[in-house]
Amino acid sequence: MLRKDLPKDANTILSIWSFKRKTLPDGQILKYKARLCAHGGMQEWGVDYWETYAPVVNWVSIRSKDFFMLAFPQADLDVPVYMEVPVGMNFDGCGRREMVLKLKKSLYGLCQSSSNWFKMLSKGLDDRGFVPSQVDQCVFFRQDAVILTYVDDCFIIVKKQSVIDELFESLDKGPEKFNLTNEGKMEQYLGIDIKRNTDGTFELRQPYLIQRILDLCKVDDAFKSRSTPASTPLLSKDPDGAPRKYDWNYHSAVGMLGHLQGSTRPAISMTVHQCAQFNNDPKMSHEHAIMHICRYLKDTSDRGVIYCPDKSKGLECYVGADFTAGWNLADADSAEHVLSPTGFVIMYAGCPVLWVSKLQTEIALSTTEAEYIVLSQAMREVLPFMNLLKELAVIFDIYLPQPKVHCNVYEDNNGCIAVAHSPKFTPRTKHIAIKHHHFRSFATGPQKCFDILPIDTREPTANDFTKPLSPSLSVYLRGKLKQMVRISRYSRKGVS
Repeated sequence: MLRKDLPKDANTILSIWSFKRKTLPDGQILKYKARLCAHGGMQEWGVDYWETYAPVVNWVSIRSKDFFMLAFPQADLDVPVYMEVPVGMNFDGCGRREMVLKLKKSLYGLCQSSSNWFKMLSKGLDDRGFVPSQVDQCVFFRQDAVILTYVDDCFIIVKKQSVIDELFESLDKGPEKFNLTNEGKMEQYLGIDIKRNTDGTFELRQPYLIQRILDLCKVDDAFKSRSTPASTPLLSKDPDGAPRKYDWNYHSAVGMLGHLQGSTRPAISMTVHQCAQFNNDPKMSHEHAIMHICRYLKDTSDRGVIYCPDKSKGLECYVGADFTAGWNLADADSAEHVLSPTGFVIMYAGCPVLWVSKLQTEIALSTTEAEYIVLSQAMREVLPFMNLLKELAVIFDIYLPQPKVHCNVYEDNNGCIAVAHSPKFTPRTKHIAIKHHHFRSFATGPQKCFDILPIDTREPTANDFTKPLSPSLSVYLRGKLKQMVRISRYSRKGVS
């Protein structure tokens, strides 16, 4: 349309050409892409956009793939948006500056594009009999299929190939005219290789990301390997420590290690979280900690988490805390160093589905309180996951202890177990309010759906997320997590 015909006070935004080489995780170029985008930063809320939120599927829900080509431009716009004519587009009889474009569909870059696309996709799936999960709104159920959506990626899980073929044809030829391509079996996802083994197991790994980290930190074969990801003692601010020796980007290394630990290498979670605390002013001690992780990863870059489901096992959760472990005399006045490191891991059928390592956000006054806080945090993840399993059990044959989904939670502090089961407040625990007592109705009484069981202090899998461990104990707990090695290859004997 002509610029002079623009509505009064209409806002125009710039157009942007985006050129990208889409690569595989190993760096191989898959294809070249040119995409016309809109400058969403020039939009005004309440004028040319309203809603922007669009959910993405949780990692817990993921652990067959379709890809929607140019997903956002398939969704209609809900408000008028005007954009400048992009470079390279010409019109007969008038110059490019005299014209503007009125967008009819969402473009990449618009603030509301992802929200509009998710609404369109949700409606399309609803028309085909799918119902969104009550736990994760990016998971859709039907009697014969489960669909997980992640922006323009769609993961389809079925028992029969014919269901995928029918659904694919329905989406492709339906009234919405979804433009999509079938990329076959899921072998890669967000840079993660999914290796299927002949024995029925599969492994999630990120060898190319690890190699990028090693290249960034300049760790090569000249460096000696390490048997554990963490050295002792725990890191501190080290205000009087020596400055860094190398000039590689500390923030980038922490960012890449953060993605690695959250996806395929749980054994480095605690150490990476430690290093991330000192992004603002890293010292040589923090640099050495990063390089220690790299030297640990160097000889196992092609390995990851091995998933070998054990059908006899149900849902399990291991929790642990290390009370005020970060406190030290060199920095005794820092309140953050009396926060307790905590960790937990949720496992189903003997396979890890979620692991967390972090500092507590409040100061615990005892070991019991520190353990109880992490138990409460873990249950915020366990209870929704139990409901997700109930939804999946309608479609797939999932092992669920009868009569309902049940979970065993393992805790090595007897005081914490007593607080969880007792309906009474004691003088030393009365300050622990509803924030942490939310799960107790599910531990006792008619709503009971999990047991909290004692476990040996040296045994909890969660110890790997709270403190540095000896090489033998680290190897043993990595085996329990199916991390790089099988537990059967190692003996419990000799663990200190």
